[in-house]
Formats: sequence, C-alpha cells, structure tokens
Amino acid sequence: MTLRRSFAVGLLAAAATLIPGQPAGAATGGALPFGSATTVGLHNTYDPAAFPYLAQGLDTGTGMIELDVWTDTITTEWKVSHSNPLGNSNNCTAASSPAQLYSGGANKNLENCLDDVRVWLGAHPGSGPLVIKLELKGGFAANRGMGPAQLDSLIATHLGSAVFRPADLLAKPGGGAYATLDDAARAGNWPSRAALAGRVLVDVIPGTVEESNPFDTLHTDVEYSRHLRDLASAGKAGQAQVFPVVHGAASGDPRTGYSDTSIRPWFVVFDGDASAYVGGIDTSWYDSRHYLLVMTDAQNVSPAISSTDPTADQARARAAQLAAAHASIVSSDWRHLPEVQSLVLQRG
Repeated sequence: MTLRRSFAVGLLAAAATLIPGQPAGAATGGALPFGSATTVGLHNTYDPAAFPYLAQGLDTGTGMIELDVWTDTITTEWKVSHSNPLGNSNNCTAASSPAQLYSGGANKNLENCLDDVRVWLGAHPGSGPLVIKLELKGGFAANRGMGPAQLDSLIATHLGSAVFRPADLLAKPGGGAYATLDDAARAGNWPSRAALAGRVLVDVIPGTVEESNPFDTLHTDVEYSRHLRDLASAGKAGQAQVFPVVHGAASGDPRTGYSDTSIRPWFVVFDGDASAYVGGIDTSWYDSRHYLLVMTDAQNVSPAISSTDPTADQARARAAQLAAAHASIVSSDWRHLPEVQSLVLQRG
C-alpha cells in the first residue's frame, strides 16, 4: 500500500534532516524536550479524501492529526465530520487489532477514531509523541450531557495511559506539583520526546461554527479551562485529559483577552494562522516560555506553495522557516510527503 510507510524509515529520515544546515549528529529528536522541537502536522486527517484510513495518515510519521468533532445531543454521540453535525463522515474504522486499521467500514464516532490511534500506537511503540487536535465545531453541550467531563471520560476510556495529561506536565520530577500549567511550562517541565514515545497530547480549539454563533457566549476554550482550573483546585487535575488552546494569532500575551484572569495560567498551547505569526508577532515569546505554538495553513506564508502537493523541497523549506520562527507544529495538508511529515527540527 503506497501510503503505508514504516515508521522506522520515517524516523531515520527525520534524524538525517533534524537540523537543516547542521550535521545530523548535532542533536537527536528523542533528546529534545517536547517543547523545544518542531514537527509537522496534518490538517483534517480524518477526511476520507485525504486518506482512505486514518492509520495511513499516522503512517506518514506526522506529529499531529486533526479531528473535527460535533456534539450530537440527540444521540449523545461525538460525531467526526467536517460539516454534518448529526452524522459521521470520516476514515476511522473502530479497529481492535492492527490488521483492522486498513479494512472494514469507516464513518465512526470519536471514540472509534481514538481506538484506531490506540491500536496504531500499540503497533508502533517507538512512534510519536503525537498531538491530537480536536476542533469542537459547535462547542460543548454540557447542559445536555456532552461537556468537558464527558469528553475527559471518553478520552480516558479509549486512550488510557497513552495520554499525556495536564497533570503530567504539572508533576515535578522530584515530587509535588506546579500550581498551574503556566508555572510548569515556564519551568521547562516538558519531558523529552523519547520519554513521550507512544504517547499523545490532546488539545481542543473552539470550532468555526461556535466562533460565528452570536448566541454562544461560552466558547470551548473558556469552558474547558474553567473545568481544568476547578479540577486542579479540587485536587483532581488527573481527571483532565485535554489541554485547552488559545485560538487565533495575536501580538503580546493573547491570554489577556480573557476577562476571567483565573483561567489565563491554564493555557500553554496556542494555535493560529502561520502568516499572521510571521507577519510581525514576536513568536520568541512563546518559545522562551516553552509554550506550544501551532502554526496553521503553513502553505500560505509568502511565497505561497501548494496546500496539498508542494515539492518535498518546498515543504521542507517551509517547515524549517517556521521552525526558525518558533513553531511547535507546522500544519497543512501535505498528505503525500511522509519525508516531511516525519521531520523533527530544533525549534527556534
């Protein structure tokens, strides 16, 4: 199968191109702290037009996959689709064994997509770490049984110990815990990539429908950060499975846009348009504090290149450019370039 690539091959390719312009032996991807590396991610990885099976996206060695999620409050199911809030349209198969990752019917719920990820990781224990980016298209529906707590439960049930949770970043190596995620990140408490092999970090952004809905006054980022803050205050931070995300590129500290100052220290992941970030924003601010920075639509940075099929040299150069601009993840739809998807670069 053309798109199925051995992750070992991808890892070797990543090592050989780890730091452009420097010898491959100058650093190793595994030794880098998670917050000090730049990887490449796949936008809308669940789309059957991108890959017949989700596992084929994972086979590229990518550092991030993205799933669009809807809260179907009629069936209380978490649907995975770009535009259908009541139905699934995706490449997930609900695999229970590696062989089932590449066969059977697709169009499954979120928990089944996570099952596919878990099974794939089990077959590739040296892979990752992998970021799973959830776009909650219409937001949570906590008043109808589909809120942050239910999402935590679903993720914990289907990914288990593979999840690198907020509590794991809070935990001090010698015992005890940092008071907030901001404190932990600024202390450089991210484990090495090698220590996170086979693990996933799940983050969540507000969805396009939610952000354009004038009647939605409680967006995903605020709702989940309050949930995380309250769990930590109650000594239950370990129940949280997700990192909330500040969505949208902005100068300075974009967390100041939250009027509730108590949630600001619970954001250490930021996500926005790559062109905006390189258009005058001081992105070293994120890197120096060890915050994660996802740069989307990498192809649109001038000069623009293809969103799906640039040459390998074009995509590699763009990834290196944005790594130098302090991106943690360079996101686009470069589906046919495993040699680029598997890159691990020195951030900054």
